[in-house]
Amino acid sequence: DTESVDQPEENSGTEQPSADAPSPPHEKVREFPTTPGVYLMKDELGRVIYVGKAVNLRSRAGSYFTEAAAQDRRTADLVPEISDIDFLSTDSEVDALLLEARLIKDIQPKFNTELKDDKTFPYLQITTHEDFPRVEFTRTPMSKGAKLYGPFTSAKKLRGTITVLQKIFRFRNCTLDIEADDEKWQWFRPCLLASINQCTAPCNLRSSREDYRRDVRRLRLFLDGKKDRLLKELHSEMLDASKERKFERAARIRD
Repeated sequence: DTESVDQPEENSGTEQPSADAPSPPHEKVREFPTTPGVYLMKDELGRVIYVGKAVNLRSRAGSYFTEAAAQDRRTADLVPEISDIDFLSTDSEVDALLLEARLIKDIQPKFNTELKDDKTFPYLQITTHEDFPRVEFTRTPMSKGAKLYGPFTSAKKLRGTITVLQKIFRFRNCTLDIEADDEKWQWFRPCLLASINQCTAPCNLRSSREDYRRDVRRLRLFLDGKKDRLLKELHSEMLDASKERKFERAARIRD
């Protein structure tokens, strides 16, 4: 009998991709969730070259892989350099905006600098030298006496975020120089924000220095990404208020 020899299969000349090969970015974004978050674009060396935020990660990140984006003056240089893309989900658009700012500050991606407009990036600024710290939007940050968050890429989004945060933490954003031991403030007429429960009105001494600064400290926990610690603290305070039969205070904390 003639011993048979297995013949090698013909090579078609086309190299088949590995099953473990990563999907190209324009296909990868199709698997992104439709929830808020931050997307990170990387070059062929794995360096993050752009960080963006989204209400809908799949839709926003996918928009970069269209013919329009390739031709748009603002993104034409970015798109050809995108070799990979990842995402980080967040609980809300506000969380996405804050995370985007922290990542841009830490990573300093190439295109986040190149795609900005001629104006200075906006910041959220919290004064630290006052009895009743102010929380404000600024393009000219103080050199001392303030805690800064940012830079942010969208002034409109930052202003909207400050409005949302004010409904929760009820801080002031006025320019008044309020001193806790100055009794003249008890005769001052608060602005409309106090009437709609978006400010605790320290200008009328309705909030003590300690209570107001506690609320600002909690705001900073949120801005620093320490939501778990903040929620644990609020839960503990709500239970204490209930035990002391301070039900109105407990309900306000819960809300």
